[in-house]
Amino acid sequence: MPAIQELIRTFADRKLMIRRSLGELYESIREFFVATDPSGQVIGCAALHVFWDDLAELKCLAVSERAHGQGIGRGLVEACVDAAQELEIKTVFTLTYVADFFEKCGYHRIDKAELPHKIWNECVRCPLFPNCTEIALVRSVVIEPEFVTAGLDHATNLR
Repeated sequence: MPAIQELIRTFADRKLMIRRSLGELYESIREFFVATDPSGQVIGCAALHVFWDDLAELKCLAVSERAHGQGIGRGLVEACVDAAQELEIKTVFTLTYVADFFEKCGYHRIDKAELPHKIWNECVRCPLFPNCTEIALVRSVVIEPEFVTAGLDHATNLR
């Protein structure tokens, strides 16, 4: 987690992300996906935070500048979407300053006001609040029949 915190800090210092305490990161450790280089150093991270049965946020996406352009960010986005699909969550949103990247990953822009009020808990801690210029984007998650069937088969096997 210290390596993830340091990666996030590099972008938070430039006011591109919200700074995260080490305690906050440890509390959400199971939400994270991490990319490492061959030597085991953290070069990317992203988290999927579930808000409700049909809504999750992709947050904390950060990729080391030395690893930009290698598909790490896209891979982390897809890992979060796959996790949402497994949980049968229909919509994943993100708040970002790099909307173009997320649009290339299948997200589309929406008005921030369309998002539920409960998502603003973290925003009020941000030094840019309430003058934030982050862009809200959403992506629909297609629930594949095999995910639903697999879940039902698994539940049946537990009886």
